Parts: sequence; C-alpha cells; structure tokens
Amino acid sequence: MKKTLYLLFVLCFFGLESNAQIESLAGPRIGVVYITASPGSMWLNGDIELDDIGDLPSNYDEIVKGAFTTLYGWQWESRFAEGGDVTGVVEWIALAGGMERGKFLPSLSSLVGARTYSGFEFAIGPNLSLSGVGMVFGLGYNFKSGNLNMPVNIAFLPGRKSSSTEYDYYIGESYTVEYNTGSRISITVGFNMNR
Repeated sequence: MKKTLYLLFVLCFFGLESNAQIESLAGPRIGVVYITASPGSMWLNGDIELDDIGDLPSNYDEIVKGAFTTLYGWQWESRFAEGGDVTGVVEWIALAGGMERGKFLPSLSSLVGARTYSGFEFAIGPNLSLSGVGMVFGLGYNFKSGNLNMPVNIAFLPGRKSSSTEYDYYIGESYTVEYNTGSRISITVGFNMNR
C-alpha cells in the first residue's frame, strides 16, 4: 500500500511539474492588422458608410484600397493533452479594431493548436467578424523577460470571393460587382506574468 501511495505521489508530482513547464499565455492583446482591398477596408478608410457596404458603387475597383488598423482585445485559453514538451491549447480571442478611426470592427476567434516548451505555438480555427465566418491560421512565439511573458502572434485569415448585384437608378440598369471580403494579416503582442 505504501509503495502504491508513493508511486501515485511521484506520478502526481511529475504530472504537475510537466503541466507547469508550458506557460499559460491568457491575457490582454494589442496589435495591428492589414485588411486587403474590400468593402470592410473601404468602410475603415471612410470611402463608404456602414449602411452602404451592401450597395457597392459601380466604380468599386477604381476606388477600393487596403487599410491598416490597430487591434485591442483579450485571449482566454484552455489546455488539453498536456505532456512534457508539447501541450494542446484551445484559445478564444476577442479583438476590436478601428477605434483610432472612431469605428468598431469586432472579431472573435476560437483556435485549436499546440504550444511547445520552447514557446513556439501554432493553431487554426474559425473566426467571426462583420465580413462573416472564415478560417484563421496562426503562428506565435512567447518571448520571456524575467517573469513576464510576451507572446507574439501572426495570424492570417484569407478573404472569400463574392459578388453583389446592384441597381443604378440613374441609368435604370443593374450591374454586378465582384469583390473579395478582404484577407487579414495581423500581428499581436500579449502580456502576462508567470503563474
């Protein structure tokens, strides 16, 4: 019985030790995102109003351009399949962009991936934003400075092709505008203390 208890104690101790090796990186996030030419980037640039995103002008291709905006948000995470040098993670990331322009561009992602003991991580999952639902791909690395964790993540969300048929009341004809919902490339930095 003593040997069994001792064995359980040793296993629990090493199990807790391996769980503690890989840092939890939940906490605040700040960053920047580039949105390729799309109705969303036109709205951020002030070329169209939010109500007009569904009514794209016939000269859309001539006036559309990409946009940079800042990001602010929070990451929550949960772990699974912990063991040694690699831990499975599920991350939920809520971000808001456009605030420096007086606009609100929300985004919510749920990513599943893995984080290594050395601080490298990768993940993939769905994203919900004003442009709809898409798939986001992320890579990151945790830089440490004493007890401070500074995870840096790069994420890519490919845009989707779409089209909109509009009616021009001035000439009395319909026209079709083909557009992309806008690919997004972001870099974010987080901050938290060792736990």
